Amino acid sequence: MWPDSEVDAVVIAAPARFHADLAVAAARAGKHIFCEKPMALSLADADRVIDTARAAGVVLQVGFNRRFAPDWVAARVLVEDGRVGTPRLLRSLTRDPGGFDPARVAPGTIFLETLIHDFDTLRFLNPGSEVTHVHAFADALVEPAWRDQGLLGTAVVTARFGNGAVGTAEACFEASYGYDVRGEVLGSGGMVTMGDGRRTGMTFPGPAGRLVDTARGDQELFAGAYVAELAAFTGAVRTGSPSTVTGEDARAALAVALAAAESARTGRVVEVAK
Repeated sequence: MWPDSEVDAVVIAAPARFHADLAVAAARAGKHIFCEKPMALSLADADRVIDTARAAGVVLQVGFNRRFAPDWVAARVLVEDGRVGTPRLLRSLTRDPGGFDPARVAPGTIFLETLIHDFDTLRFLNPGSEVTHVHAFADALVEPAWRDQGLLGTAVVTARFGNGAVGTAEACFEASYGYDVRGEVLGSGGMVTMGDGRRTGMTFPGPAGRLVDTARGDQELFAGAYVAELAAFTGAVRTGSPSTVTGEDARAALAVALAAAESARTGRVVEVAK
């Protein structure tokens, strides 16, 4: 595949442990790269991908799809326009609908492959400032028998930003009611919220109470965002413009994820590596 002159770009969606090597190989072959998150599992590998892509002059975009979801795009505009004021408290959460095979989940997944979305979202909603310290709590509440294998299925992370804002990111591998992704920014000028887990705006007040139709998967809730991020990538490839979600963005979220995993292991506040 790499020498094929008919191939201009690749999408890397293999298991996370292969992402960095595949991205480096693609860049060296002169192929533009769309890489699913996480781009790498170590900061050294993240730097290797970024440096190789830059030297090759190829587009490198990472799959943080919430940046392309309408609610999140609109919230970012409100923050950038100053209508929310100075961000003070931020929140991002991911709750999966469950039904997974724990034997197929690698240790650290909740930080490196789930919460990494939320870490990127917090950065996206507080532009111009980076997370400096984190404090995380996590446990195997979804699959207690897998605790010894490192399968932590429930986590909450508190993140301190350089500008003083405080963010919380939370995740759980099982929500009986469906797939739930939300966000919030409280600023000096107001509050903006994103997402409510509903498939549609329909509600049904009936004998059993007020019922809503909730989404059961990410491809259902974020279908438009998945299309939009790939459209942005192909647009960057065709025009030669920079990616809208860069390798540096992926590295910054990874640094937070690695610090959160260390905090969960040690119980300490951990400084995020530069």
